Amino acid sequence: MTTTFNPTIPGFVWAHHLLPHSGRAQRLPDTIEKSELIAAEGFFWLHLNLVDTRVVSFLEDFPDLTEDMRQALTSHDTHATITVDEKVIFGTLVDFQRDFDQDTRDIGWLHFAISERFIITTRLQPLRSVERVRATIEKNPARFHRPLDIFEALVVEFQRTLISLVIETTEEMNQIEDVVYDASFRDERRRLAPVRRTIVRVHRHLRTILSLMRRAAASDDDEMPEGFDDVAGRLTSRLETVDHDVYALQERARLLHEEIDSKLSSETNRHLFILSLMTAFLLPPTLVTGFFGMNTANLPFAGDEHATAYAVVIIVFSILLAWWLLRRVRIL
Repeated sequence: MTTTFNPTIPGFVWAHHLLPHSGRAQRLPDTIEKSELIAAEGFFWLHLNLVDTRVVSFLEDFPDLTEDMRQALTSHDTHATITVDEKVIFGTLVDFQRDFDQDTRDIGWLHFAISERFIITTRLQPLRSVERVRATIEKNPARFHRPLDIFEALVVEFQRTLISLVIETTEEMNQIEDVVYDASFRDERRRLAPVRRTIVRVHRHLRTILSLMRRAAASDDDEMPEGFDDVAGRLTSRLETVDHDVYALQERARLLHEEIDSKLSSETNRHLFILSLMTAFLLPPTLVTGFFGMNTANLPFAGDEHATAYAVVIIVFSILLAWWLLRRVRIL
């Protein structure tokens, strides 16, 4: 008896076969053959983990996958790209990483390739938007009629994550503002610094995605997949909305940082003013004690038994004289 063995797909995370006409989605095993994926009715979503180095060789002879698409899927680049070419789309999207049981604010990268029959995605770390779209497919597969719908859902989930991040960051900044504008001022620069860093990084990547989406939407009609212009238009509108919020948050963080610097500068100036006053009051007595401390002959009151009392009187008089001069020039 001959036993047939189907090798496991390297780096396999999951695979879904979607049937738009029936509104169903089937979870595929990691032992499925490449030919079965392409020949199947509808389309499939294959998600791979680039930690497995065998993914590169697995994609080399993958049907309907061009060389540019293979390079995009196996790239370890950390910058976003979107390329539209001969009715296919491929590139890299930015996303947020997720830990075992919690979301993080660490940036991750999702590599993708889309044709009429499939969408293939690869990544190094678990990503938040990908997990949410997978859960949506298992819950309501009828929403997805073509691979472009999954691409749109991935970007929409990223935009929703940004909105959540804006809300969380706004709450953090509200708490920092309450401390900064409180009567008992405290230095909140250490707490504000990571918030500003997150906002700047997110805004930079968001602007890049927006620029790439506009450029992809302006591609020639004969190069663009059917319906992509509508998808790009909707995604651009969504991203522009959150971009305004992120930009406003960035400006607010900048102004708050300037306010903290201003308060710290005022506090420093106040301390310097007090120090200067102390110096002004103590300088005349120092001169008096320095004069009487000289080891020279014929010092005043050298032989008088009340010499110390006279020196104290001169010290007090010099302090009063300094106070009068400071009041006269309106420093006090």
